[in-house]
Amino acid sequence: MTTVLRGESQRAAARPLFGAWEETLIESCLDGSMGEVLAGCVAPVRAAVARLGDFAFLAGDAQDPAAEALARGLLAGAAHPCLLAVPQDERWAALVRRVHPGRWRRVARYATKKDPQAFDRARLAALAESLPAGAALQRMGPEAFARTRAQEWSRDMTAMYPTYEAYAAQSLGVVAVRGEEIVAGASGYSRYRGGIEIQIDTRADCRRQGLAAACAARLILDCLSRGLYPSWDAANLPSLRLAEKLGYRFSHAYESELIWAPGQEIPEP
Repeated sequence: MTTVLRGESQRAAARPLFGAWEETLIESCLDGSMGEVLAGCVAPVRAAVARLGDFAFLAGDAQDPAAEALARGLLAGAAHPCLLAVPQDERWAALVRRVHPGRWRRVARYATKKDPQAFDRARLAALAESLPAGAALQRMGPEAFARTRAQEWSRDMTAMYPTYEAYAAQSLGVVAVRGEEIVAGASGYSRYRGGIEIQIDTRADCRRQGLAAACAARLILDCLSRGLYPSWDAANLPSLRLAEKLGYRFSHAYESELIWAPGQEIPEP
């Protein structure tokens, strides 16, 4: 059995389990901005999961009696049939693999250092202007919000927000357009009190044209002007290379477990 920790005091009881884990999605859950924190009971909290969108972070004692129920229930109520489980240590990773047999795949991700002083604003401004012919940047307004949700490739940019009003209250973004078509974008996947976690997407036939870099550069500048930190966690090495081009510095690689719900077809690696 698991319970959602509600209210600031309940979430505060779980915060020490996550320690100095520098993931803004965890902070979103702990500070109450978005997502949820799950535990076996309200007190004492010895094992917990911070879950937001397609991500779940498992912390505390993986041998606590509540840990197995938390690991088994990762996909319960999730928006998608697959989820990225990020274990705090190898004991959590082993538990996730054991309770989801045959339905997991280990994947690597790449964290960047959280340093707001690392950005060269002049370089970012130049990247934001370096668009291919026929393309232009627009900030995420109501129309762009609706259009990103109507296309599978761009949905993650705004999927965490039920309405444009909710998005505008918590997030911000930039899209690249050609004519009437959105071809790339950078947007806040999630929000925490100090900033956003950036989501980058480019339509498959428009990649490697500098569109993602231009969108991301403009979004980073917009965040910095508002006193928000534009966090970037890279899902793969090309994403890390783009981050480094924009001024981020590599911190460390880490392993996570991509898990699928029962009955879902697991794609080939």
